[in-house]
Amino acid sequence: MTDARTLGAAGTALIHKWEGCARRRADGRFDAYPDPGSKDGKPWTIGWGSTGPDIARGTIWTQAQCDARFDRDIARFVNEVARFIAAAPTTPNQFDALVSFHYNTGAIASSTLGKLHKAGRFADAQAQFGKWIYNDGKVMDGLRKRRADEAALYGAK
Repeated sequence: MTDARTLGAAGTALIHKWEGCARRRADGRFDAYPDPGSKDGKPWTIGWGSTGPDIARGTIWTQAQCDARFDRDIARFVNEVARFIAAAPTTPNQFDALVSFHYNTGAIASSTLGKLHKAGRFADAQAQFGKWIYNDGKVMDGLRKRRADEAALYGAK
């Protein structure tokens, strides 16, 4: 195994697949939208899954803004995953799957999945993806499918 600490094309494609640049307007720009699975609609989201205090009802971005924010945000998530796993042996596909998981959940350091990976228990870590399919206590079909994709990438040679 090699220690990969950059997000590869497979990871970027996976995140883009599941985050999508949703809510395209007729003018080609994008509207923010409430979280589809939460009871209160928070957090508001735009572009490639971007959230934060600057995103609320009425936020509108261009494709360039969506792409630039993703580039900025993903760098932080990549660094957080890299710091957490430290020197643990990690294939590029495992790293990409872990970044996708963390980008969506923010839970790499607190999750059993992350801890099992760091301990080198890769089969056990891979099995943990399927446990992260809930939003506000209910199973979300999109999360179930996303976690299956992440688990498959994690286990790919």
